[in-house]
Amino acid sequence: MTRFTRAAAAALLACSLALPGALATAGPSVAAPAALTAPVVAPDTARPALPAPTGPYAIGRTVLPLVDRSRTDPWVPTAAGRELMVTLHYPAARPGDGRPAPYATGEEARLLIEALGIGSAVPGDALARMRTHGRTDARPAPGKHPLVLLSPGFGGSRWTLSHLAEDLASRGYVVASVDHAYESYGISVPGGRTLTCVACTALDEGGVHASVVTSTRAADMRFVLDRLTGPRPVWRHARAIDARRVGMAGHSIGGASAATAMAADPRIDAGLNMDGAFWEDLPAEGLRGRPFLMLGTHDGMHLPGGQDTSWDRVWPTLDGWKRWVTVAGAEHFTFSDYPVIQSRFGLPGPALPADRAVAVTRTYVAAFFDRHLRGLARPVLDGPTPDHPEVHFQHR
Repeated sequence: MTRFTRAAAAALLACSLALPGALATAGPSVAAPAALTAPVVAPDTARPALPAPTGPYAIGRTVLPLVDRSRTDPWVPTAAGRELMVTLHYPAARPGDGRPAPYATGEEARLLIEALGIGSAVPGDALARMRTHGRTDARPAPGKHPLVLLSPGFGGSRWTLSHLAEDLASRGYVVASVDHAYESYGISVPGGRTLTCVACTALDEGGVHASVVTSTRAADMRFVLDRLTGPRPVWRHARAIDARRVGMAGHSIGGASAATAMAADPRIDAGLNMDGAFWEDLPAEGLRGRPFLMLGTHDGMHLPGGQDTSWDRVWPTLDGWKRWVTVAGAEHFTFSDYPVIQSRFGLPGPALPADRAVAVTRTYVAAFFDRHLRGLARPVLDGPTPDHPEVHFQHR
């Protein structure tokens, strides 16, 4: 596996957004160069928008600042506990309720593009104005809905998984996207403060192992679950959550954290890793029979026997339903909002066009949770289909 460093993450993510055929990495996982690139489309910087969700529900959105005062933050021990920002997307009772929800704060967008060195191509204010499909504090749809936790890649923020969160909410899930303190280029928190990536320096210069990130995120998710489904929930509509049906997915190190979180917390019923290297081995009992999906690039990184040896190592220890799925033409950031950003701002992308990247990610993530949190038949998980020729199944 490649050494997990901030410099590599920022430089190569910038390349993946701005240069054709570039290597892409988010620290623990590096994608091979794309042989071809999708065509550059006319930019839509005036009113860029996320792709429309595919489900039948309108979408509500609310933001919950949380602080776990029982823990010392591993990156800033003097902080008053472990600080998290959580965005909830959920099925809304009716369209048009509430105000349009923002994509990101201006400061968050500015810090991301500054870290990536792409400000000349992606103006921060235009990125922050990306139109979403959520409505702030809309009334939830009746009934109880499965909960999906989302964790972003290292350096990225929770809003870089917005197209997926919105789509899952439109299909009837409550989705909690979590920003982990000091692990993003910039997180806006209450009081006009901004938390920057102290963890980047710790891993780059302090020799801290990336497993500290995954174990810390597992504890973060335990706390989020406690605060959403415990006896004194922080969300006033917490009754909309079915605490008996909980899944977790993440991109890059967020995906690796899904396995760590499942191993530590039996409340998480199903997990999904989108192109992240595993920085911790599973315990001897595996995941106690719970299902897990590995969704990655179809290249020298995440094919069996690839450079990321952690997938080969973890695969036999997954002891429940499992799939190893790879996507031809994808690169590391295919499974996040970055293809949308490339498309909306006219940047060259990898061989897999943005619309296909969005469709494939949404289809397989939703199918996995539909099958394992709702008990619905989803044949797309059983093997290749003509509708998704890019998708390959390993170890069948």
